[in-house]
Amino acid sequence: MSLPRPGLVPLSRAALCAGSATLWLAIGSCEPQPSRSITFPPPLARSDSAGPRPADFAGAAACAGCHRTQFDVWRRSTHGRAGGLSGAGTLIAPFDGTPIRFRDAVVTPRRTPNGGYAFRVTQPDRPERVFSVDGVVGGGHMVGGGTQGYLTRFPDGTLRLLPFEWIREEGVWFCNTNTRRDRGWLPITSALRLADCGDWPPVRVFGDLDRFGNCQACHGSRIRAVLDPAAARYVTEVASLAVDCESCHGPGAKHARSPTVPLEPLATFDKNGSLAVCFRCHALKDVVAPGYLPGAAFEEHYALKFPTLGDRPLHADGRIRTFAYQEGHLASDCYVNGSMTCVDCHDPHSQRYRDARGRSLAGRFDDGQCLACHASKADSIEAHTRHPPNRPGGRCVDCHMPFAQEPEVGITVRYARSDHTISIPRPAFDAELGVSSACAACHRDRSVAELEQTVAEWYGELKPHPDVVQGLLRAARASDPRTTAGLLTPDTGHRLAQFMGLAELFERHLSPDMPSLPRDLEKRLRLLARSEDVDVRALALASLHLARGSEPRGRTFLAEQLAELGPSDRAVRRRWVLALGFLADHHRAAGDYFRAITVYRKALEVLPDDPAVLENMGLAYGGAGDPATAVLYYERSLAADSLRPLAQVNWGVALLQLGDTAGAEGRYRRALALDRHEPLALLNLGNLHLSRNQPSRAAELYRAALAGDGSLALAHFYLGRAYEMLGDRPSALAAVRQGLEFAPDHPIGLGLVRALSGSR
Repeated sequence: MSLPRPGLVPLSRAALCAGSATLWLAIGSCEPQPSRSITFPPPLARSDSAGPRPADFAGAAACAGCHRTQFDVWRRSTHGRAGGLSGAGTLIAPFDGTPIRFRDAVVTPRRTPNGGYAFRVTQPDRPERVFSVDGVVGGGHMVGGGTQGYLTRFPDGTLRLLPFEWIREEGVWFCNTNTRRDRGWLPITSALRLADCGDWPPVRVFGDLDRFGNCQACHGSRIRAVLDPAAARYVTEVASLAVDCESCHGPGAKHARSPTVPLEPLATFDKNGSLAVCFRCHALKDVVAPGYLPGAAFEEHYALKFPTLGDRPLHADGRIRTFAYQEGHLASDCYVNGSMTCVDCHDPHSQRYRDARGRSLAGRFDDGQCLACHASKADSIEAHTRHPPNRPGGRCVDCHMPFAQEPEVGITVRYARSDHTISIPRPAFDAELGVSSACAACHRDRSVAELEQTVAEWYGELKPHPDVVQGLLRAARASDPRTTAGLLTPDTGHRLAQFMGLAELFERHLSPDMPSLPRDLEKRLRLLARSEDVDVRALALASLHLARGSEPRGRTFLAEQLAELGPSDRAVRRRWVLALGFLADHHRAAGDYFRAITVYRKALEVLPDDPAVLENMGLAYGGAGDPATAVLYYERSLAADSLRPLAQVNWGVALLQLGDTAGAEGRYRRALALDRHEPLALLNLGNLHLSRNQPSRAAELYRAALAGDGSLALAHFYLGRAYEMLGDRPSALAAVRQGLEFAPDHPIGLGLVRALSGSR
């Protein structure tokens, strides 16, 4: 049985999978050649080194001496009790030895002899595995479904989330099946297989590592995960799994030593600056530069609106379509046409409720949150709500901030959040979007038509959606880019909807070097390319670059805009490249290598030394049947950032395509010199030994690869082949079947099962 040569194909947003190219094209001379007489100015010198360092932070305890009142209320708050680095005092789940039973596994949460906590995992005919609990995330504080997750430290140095989570109120263990079975969050029962859990074996890490699926750096304070080449492994640093004072106020070591050195005065921030402090954690966001520490420029590291490109987590009106946090606030009328921020309702130290004037409120359902601004409604609450005061339906938040289940979670495990778009109940419109309206939440016995009629009778014609939102709804159903053009108005204050309109245009209607881009549309894009909103500006520039970037007039405009960026240079360029890279990844995944290369080339005009784009360009050339050119791009990627084990692996794959087996082996070993646990380097090195008829050594390498990523199906399959060559058919069949748990339709695995079963 011949073995395919596995390559690495990272898709957009660092989704990584192993596979082999199936389409071979000659590129070379047919590449478009934009006018080089109009060059783009180079990026400004990096300013990253000027940002805060770990030594600049003092820790929350240093604040207690002078700020005792704030410290004490913070320590009792949900931020202060957000998690912990050990189980003591933080666990809400029972670690009493009561087993959690899957169909094919038993997981036992228990105390350990040294006083710690652990999960013991047993499966038939497999070695027992024990995962220590080295961190606890969450305390079950959320009213709509409070949960707790558990971290374990892996041999490669990373902290990883375990797939067994606990929900407080229901008192059940559950796991997330979305990435593997797309069934949402499910309680763990004897009907569920362990491999149905998307985080089994543990693969999701703490920190902004693009090598892995990650949780960024939100569930704690100053979480940094970096590759340490001297140790040939990762180092994960966590100051605290509480969200502490410096998470919001920035580094305080100098202030603690000398109070005359001030901290940033958060109370003086404008509404966007204030929201950015909370959105560091309370929003989906794309990483544009890893290694964020509080006090650094948020926009230098995170792109707040970019998750709506491709993934579409929000509906046109800002409400949650799949999964999101509180970023829907950016679509609320209280923000778009007002000044409302998070701290107008939430005390930042205690997380208790207050009104816009800072006055404490009785709780989350107190009408004072809204009446502080909407005073006219206070004359007769019941006349407005048509419900008895202080009863369901009679409070402001019941109708305008209803708790709604996160759609991507499913309906089996309760996990609801308050609607921060502060929406108006519209039963018919909500039903059309697939959103459960505030009215339907209580009146389940009434039809949508009945509820719509009642709302019309009570309130008459409702306040219409903003024009840009109505335009988004029309554009989603249209095939003509001119329909989207009407959304691109530079004078709207609704920047989120404006970005969503741009994303609709960019994904659906633009292509590289379009000769037929409507003039009015180009004019509108040029206006948005000067937007004060860095996300809108970057996506408008990327759109122009994509569609008109090889035409002299278009290039001149882009070059001028780059020259004018000033302090926002890297923030805009990184987003610009993120957008182009997203589209190029999409083309590459679809096998359209020529178009992918065209778009990657544009991205490199903006950031010529971006290591990820250079590596992906190499992947595109490799997929197109030009491994020699792929090697050149891998070399450039590593010259820009030498700490990229996967670039070494991909370089080795390209050399193998060129017939240079020794060179390929050298690259795999260089990857392991950076990270001795790198699964794909171990997998590919194992393949070389298997091809040399060295199954014993190959099996060692496959087992090592699976210790780092047990869901790597190809490693299971090839391990089965190695066992077969060693004459151990039962182990071979067991290994292949284990791989099929993660890739049940994979032809290699299915073929091996047939061959091994038939040869008995």
